[in-house]
Amino acid sequence: MTELPFSATTPTHIAKVGLKARDADALAKFYRQLLGLSELARRSGAIVLGVEGRELLEIESAPSAKPDDPRSAGLFHTAFLLPTRKDLARWVRHAGENRIAVTGASDHLVSEALYLNDPEGNGIEIYADRPKETWKKNGGDIAMATERLNIENLLGEIDASTPAWHDAPEATVIGHVHLRVGDPKAAEDWWHSELGFDTMARYGSQAVFLASGGYHHHIGANSWASAGAGPRDPDRAGLAYVELASSDHAGRTLRDPWGTEIRVKAV
Repeated sequence: MTELPFSATTPTHIAKVGLKARDADALAKFYRQLLGLSELARRSGAIVLGVEGRELLEIESAPSAKPDDPRSAGLFHTAFLLPTRKDLARWVRHAGENRIAVTGASDHLVSEALYLNDPEGNGIEIYADRPKETWKKNGGDIAMATERLNIENLLGEIDASTPAWHDAPEATVIGHVHLRVGDPKAAEDWWHSELGFDTMARYGSQAVFLASGGYHHHIGANSWASAGAGPRDPDRAGLAYVELASSDHAGRTLRDPWGTEIRVKAV
């Protein structure tokens, strides 16, 4: 059995993300080509994608939905965690060869990441963690930052003999989900009280990072473009739900203060 990354071994972690799409087939094709996810099922008007039979993304067809509003509460990005730094380097080479447009590339100290958007405006992060033993503390917080990613150093992990990117590695998971919220403090309080998450770091008053079991973050919540946002409009495309796997809270379906659906299944 393939060993999953640390993020997926904590008592509560991300299992799957649900998206509502105006063109589900086109969006599913995009994620298949972007990451090499496999189509696992079609059910109830939705396309399910994943890796080695493990569901990661469910894309619900909603042709009449209004486009997502980036100023509202909703999805900032879904973060696909690759098993190794070498895998991330392979994906970077794949992105370059296929002219996949990225919107950013950052070194977060605990991880290295690239960012882009899907055709319907949903944010995506593709990242690899540094070993947990190298993570540092800043006071009581995990030390995280946003610095320039050294692409040349990253690509030094591979050479011409390294296999090309075709399918997502077997241990690929959704490492975290970053949400747009109206008030990060209210989000922090909700994740504390409802699901027992710990605060791992804050970026001032505009972003908070929360986790289970000592990971650097399973949930990010920011108000960079959505300060003061009210409940999410259910008629818009974008985030449909976040599904957690938990040994402590299984069987619950919750809604955060902005109406975002949080489903919890058993590990």
